[in-house]
Formats: sequence, C-alpha cells, structure tokens
Amino acid sequence: MRIDELPTPAAVVDLDRLERNCAQMGEHVARLETRLRPHVKTHKCVEAARLQVHGHFGGITVSTLAEARAFAAAGFRDITYAVPIAPARVAEAAALVRQLDRFTVLVDGEVAAAELEACAAAQSVRFAVMLKVDCGYHRAGVDPVSDAAVALAARIAGSPGVDFRGVLTHAGHAYRCHNAAEIAAVAAQERAATVGFAERLRRAGIAVPEVSIGSTPTIALAEDLAGVSEVRPGNYVFFDSFQAAIGSCTLDNVAFFVVATVIGSYPERGVALLDAGALALSKDEGPRHVEEECGYGVLVDPVSRRPLPGLKLHGLSQEHGHVRGGVGAIATLPVGARVMVAPNHSCLAAALFERYAVARGDAVVAEWRPVRGW
Repeated sequence: MRIDELPTPAAVVDLDRLERNCAQMGEHVARLETRLRPHVKTHKCVEAARLQVHGHFGGITVSTLAEARAFAAAGFRDITYAVPIAPARVAEAAALVRQLDRFTVLVDGEVAAAELEACAAAQSVRFAVMLKVDCGYHRAGVDPVSDAAVALAARIAGSPGVDFRGVLTHAGHAYRCHNAAEIAAVAAQERAATVGFAERLRRAGIAVPEVSIGSTPTIALAEDLAGVSEVRPGNYVFFDSFQAAIGSCTLDNVAFFVVATVIGSYPERGVALLDAGALALSKDEGPRHVEEECGYGVLVDPVSRRPLPGLKLHGLSQEHGHVRGGVGAIATLPVGARVMVAPNHSCLAAALFERYAVARGDAVVAEWRPVRGW
C-alpha cells in the first residue's frame, strides 16, 4: 500500500526519519558519556522501543503500568515507571517486580513510601525506588534544597523493603523556552539541581547509585552531563512541530504525521476543511509563547514533507480541521487533495490512533499497534 491509498485520517510514521532520530540521540548521549534509558510513552510501540535501545543497555522508561506490562511481555527486562506511584497501585507494581530483572518506581511523599513499605513486608518483595526531584518544572517532586527532601530520602534508603536507587527529575519547563540557547540553559539547571541534590544526600551518608534526568529538549541540547548516570528523553523518536518551534529540532526531524483529506475548499473565503479534527490531532496548544497564531500543527506536502506556504491550521472541531489562507493558497487544496499535518504534540496525536502506518518514502512497509490503557 502507498500512503495516498490510506483511509484518512491516518497516522503515518516516517521510518527513515525515526531511525535517524534514534541514531542521532544515541550518538549524542554516548558522546556525553552517560546511559540512554529512552521513554516509550510517545509511541507506546515495541518496534519503536527496540530501535531506541539498539546499541544501548536496554533499559526503558514508561508512563503507565499498562505499558510496563506490555513491554515486559515483549522481553524488556529493566523498566522505570517514571510517574509517582499511586498508593492504590502498589500491588500491581509488586507483580512487575517479581516478573522483571528490575522494575523501578518513583515516590515524592510519605504516603506512597509507607504503602511501598507495607506491601514489601506483606508480599515479601523488595522495591527499587527513586526519589522524584523538582528541578524547576513544579509539577511533582521534592524540593532539592529542603530538609524534608533529605529526610524522605533517608527514610527510603533505610527501609528494609526498599532498594533506594537514587534521584530522578524531568525538566518539563524546557517547553516554555523560546530558542535553543534558552533550552541549553534549562538543561544546565536540570543537571545542576539534580546532581547537586545527589551530592547533598551523599554528604548526609545516603548512597545515591543513580542520577536520572531528561526531557527531549534538554537532552538534545545538553552540553555537559557530568554526574548524571542516565537520561530519559522520549519525544525525540517522533519529534513534532512544537519541538521544531522552540529549537530542539527542525521540521526535517519530525517523523510522525497525520494524513488528512480536503473535504471542503472555499478559496473565495480563504478557508478549507480537512477530515482530521481534534480526535485525530488533539487540541494541545502549540508554542504560543513563540508564535501567537501557531495553530494546531504544520501542514506539509505528503510527498516532499515540506511545509505548505500560506496555510494555517487555525482551528479544530471534533472531526474537522479548519485551514485558513489566501485565495491562491487555498486554491492549491481542492476537494479530494491530501495533506499531512505535523502535529503540535506527537505524543497526544499518536495516542488517538489504534494503529500507525509505517512508511519508507511513499510505501507503507509495516503497521504498528501501540499499547493502550493505564
């Protein structure tokens, strides 16, 4: 099958670009002398994860327990669940601890730590645990300069049912940056905050075997990873138009697209209608701090993968994409024409499809099915 034969909307993975992205990130991390533990939540596909870990130690990062179970069943033996664990799901984590060589969970508070201790005692398991650190994103994690953070680390390290593996952070605030220079500054802050906290714990007599950091922007532009044992970028496998806008990649790196068909064309009004709406692209906002009228993704030509000039995907309804442009630009989109959209956020757009068409050039060479559920 060819891409232009797919029923639309369709999710398409450009395999050549994906392989190149994986190779470039792997080489970059190797140059900085640390380990790559890629996040798989962007694609949630075993096939893509195998490309990410090729040539590396094989550990991965997941964002749901459903992902952990699926990737464990596919043969991945070292998995980090990089979300602070909900106390009610500790028993599920215990089952994965028994199944895998190592299954690591996160905590950032006393309640979850206590539940892990209780489950470890009741079920005779030993949890690998990392302490989540807030390096400036302020979504989750302990304050690395607080005494409470040291006390929690000491409690975890001293627990008989827990193997304290170290500290972990995610610099999600890198997505607020305007350019590569700002991202590089956040990358330095991420490293300094987390490595500094690890050194503080060691001075307090607490062993910290691992320091884990990473977001795609910060790792892509990091210049120094001294003191870091592993990094966990994920979006780099697909990238997206948001990453290109803030400077962590270019549009030539984007490897995930939504193919859409023009179902309405009104050059006299300067508008066109696509059959891909919010349920194919998500309504995740683009980098409005970089471009106020960024819209909901970048329209590209299905063959060249180059942006279509003069056209903006300015709005989405449930099943429709609303395109604006000048009379001449809209005239290039007659009813029945096809376009590709490089979405704002490939992770969310990909999550809306039950299958991806994997292509080399125009030829569909495989179909991947992502994990679903939590």
